[in-house]
Amino acid sequence: MVKSNSGSFNFLNSFSALSNIGKTGAVLLNKIINPYLCGSKLYAKLEGLNPGGSVKDRPALYMIKNAIINGNLKEGMVIIDSSSGNTGISYAMIGALLGVKVKIYAPSNMSEERKKVMRLYGAELILTPAEESHDGAIKRAEEEYKRGGKDLYYMPDQYNNVFNPFAHYETTAVELLEQTGGNIDYFATGIGTGGTILGVGKKLKEYNNNIKIIAVVPDNEMHGIEGWKYNYALNFKDFDQNKIIDDFVKVDTEGSYSMLKKIIKEEGILCGFSSGANVYGIKKLTEKYRGNFATVLPDTGLRYLSTRVFNEIM
Repeated sequence: MVKSNSGSFNFLNSFSALSNIGKTGAVLLNKIINPYLCGSKLYAKLEGLNPGGSVKDRPALYMIKNAIINGNLKEGMVIIDSSSGNTGISYAMIGALLGVKVKIYAPSNMSEERKKVMRLYGAELILTPAEESHDGAIKRAEEEYKRGGKDLYYMPDQYNNVFNPFAHYETTAVELLEQTGGNIDYFATGIGTGGTILGVGKKLKEYNNNIKIIAVVPDNEMHGIEGWKYNYALNFKDFDQNKIIDDFVKVDTEGSYSMLKKIIKEEGILCGFSSGANVYGIKKLTEKYRGNFATVLPDTGLRYLSTRVFNEIM
């Protein structure tokens, strides 16, 4: 039981969905990156195995848990934020379990599966114009938050909340080190909020400062990798991107989609678009670096079955 200033929430117990966030498995993608042919290994964490289906369960749990502990989220209040999909689902899942209302602003062009899952959990979903991208959703959510005020709303603000990267610092990175025996030379992943790369990166560098942290980024502004930023400036206290990120690799959308198909067909892992982009980026990096790579496969492909790319795979 976690106490707040206005009462209590039945937050964590041994058998709740929330107690099963994290502790996801890791696999070697030997068919994509064959260690005997290229001299490198690729470890990938299966974040689609989280109860909410994505890596975003981790920061959502940390942000909401600490808001309750600190008295920023009290009973009767509403969680409000913007999301390109996965974090919104995580908020909605946690809100359903806690009995907390959730309001999410999201671009209208996100996949239909994501919209349905949020609504199934009981969240209020407000769709913003697709042409405004995620920046439009952020703006609308902030405007509503200001109208309603802090007595009605709690806004986690995933792009600036330090508990976002801290969740990965305390959980994702620790699990990776345990699962690989610490045998990591490079960690590479894409940037949405930046929480994963900064949280994991900081912990890995504390373990071994020789580990390189590499950002996988889209090659143009009009890319098709949901949730990813083309231009990024990360703003989390105690997680300085200039001290954590060592290098970057650019990936094109079609190459990322093609790699996603290979992961599904050859490795037997049903994952989403960002997973394809992460692995595609690492495949390109093996032309420059040799050693053990690690990444995350951020979500399940079940979120995208209605999209063009998944229809082409079948």
